[in-house]
Amino acid sequence: MRIEIVGKKYNISDKLKNVINKKLGKFDKYFDDDTLAVVTCKEVNKDKFAMELTLKFADNNVLRAEIVSDNMYSNIDLLLPKLERQIRKYKTKLNNKIKSGSLEDFLYYDEEVAVEDKPRNVVRTKRFELSSLPVSDAIEELDMVGNDFYVFINAEVDRVNILYKRKDGELGLIDLNY
Repeated sequence: MRIEIVGKKYNISDKLKNVINKKLGKFDKYFDDDTLAVVTCKEVNKDKFAMELTLKFADNNVLRAEIVSDNMYSNIDLLLPKLERQIRKYKTKLNNKIKSGSLEDFLYYDEEVAVEDKPRNVVRTKRFELSSLPVSDAIEELDMVGNDFYVFINAEVDRVNILYKRKDGELGLIDLNY
């Protein structure tokens, strides 16, 4: 597995690089040599740091996990169990893409609490009229309604768009083609 460590507005020390390489090295037995692990470290604000791990393997499959805490060194310890849960959850799907038989081995970050997938149901339905607005007005509406998203008809392209707040505090826009 190839490991790339990237810093965005964060200076990565050699010690942190060594810790990341050592801990991710334990996942070598799960993936082939052409797997790419990209670890992105960034400062969210003065006392919060984010670490994002993206694994790209066989035929453009991707696993991704992200964590934010007050200590970059603890982020790697919190991130790896998330990754391992994803591997376990998609074991049957990934089985032919991961080295054969490797998941039957002991998993390093095994948690005692088993997460059960229970069926989810729609518990509430809201109806509202779509307004035709430019994106700049939709941003103002998003701030006023206090939700994490706002659905509107983009007056500039005459299509339904969804404006949403991203985890990093920025805004995203989904332009639906239908």
